[in-house]
Amino acid sequence: MRRGILAGGNFIVDYVKTIDVWPTEEALANIRAEYSGSGGAAYNVLLSLAKLGAGFPLEGVGRIGDDEAGRIILEDCRTHGIDVSRLKVTPDAPTSYTLVMVVESTGRRTFFHQRGANAQLSPNDFDFTATNASHFHYGYLLLLDRMDSEDREYGTAAARVLARAKNAGLTTSVDLVSEDSGRFGLVPPALKYADIAFMNEFEASRLTGLDLTHPHLDRVRQAHRSLEYEGTLIVHWPEGAASCSPNGNVVWQGSVQLPQEQIASLTGSGDAFAAGYLLGFVRGDQEQECLKLGVCAAASCVLGFTCTDAIRLGADCLALADQYGFAAAP
Repeated sequence: MRRGILAGGNFIVDYVKTIDVWPTEEALANIRAEYSGSGGAAYNVLLSLAKLGAGFPLEGVGRIGDDEAGRIILEDCRTHGIDVSRLKVTPDAPTSYTLVMVVESTGRRTFFHQRGANAQLSPNDFDFTATNASHFHYGYLLLLDRMDSEDREYGTAAARVLARAKNAGLTTSVDLVSEDSGRFGLVPPALKYADIAFMNEFEASRLTGLDLTHPHLDRVRQAHRSLEYEGTLIVHWPEGAASCSPNGNVVWQGSVQLPQEQIASLTGSGDAFAAGYLLGFVRGDQEQECLKLGVCAAASCVLGFTCTDAIRLGADCLALADQYGFAAAP
């Protein structure tokens, strides 16, 4: 019987710098604090699941460099009970890293990314016959060079891998990166083989051409329809999250109303949301409960400066909602 989550894709070390202001070009900003931590969809989601107390097997597939950052990733995963036997060391590329610049007054962040070893991840790195996981989470679309490359049969290499996962009996989910480019046409082939698609308001707007800058439930339904998507579309904003099922049913869950002064950084909140949602999904929870755990995990995340350092056990994340309440429906 299949059980657990296999996450494949980006394994990154984030170097987070809190700055006083976002400067104009050639101007100065002051660094107030510095931290390092996990980054990338696969790494963040697996660590978040472990800290949430998933209670089922967690496995990773990815590429790291033969360097100190790569060894930090391996040790971190092992410490949290994550199977790293499918993390391949790439000797001719550094472990991927991101400089994350966080404005202290708003928590807003900007990313400068070194693609590194992640760029060499390929379909050959994925073997779904060697896992007992029941679910495969892939991310990020648009941030894995070989995986975003053209595939004559499936459209992209990522789509091929997702198709193989489904054929092996796993349910699947994907996440996007907020890339400011015209490459969003690479996303639809992967959606054909994804049971769940996570995206924030920027990504959903760029992918569909609809204005999803602010929560709008009818527009989420329109976005789902415009993509001709057969899975569950999940869009999340700072104000909350909405899921749209293939039958057009939209479910809304407001975010936890944390006081602004408690928000240290928004870095990693999307991956924390995905981890919370997937924990509920794999357990068989109702949609509303999956979304609720997702926004509560995200609320826990933003209390810290890195993507995963403030993630708590699931019950403790839910307690934040009892303390502060949820945002109202749009």
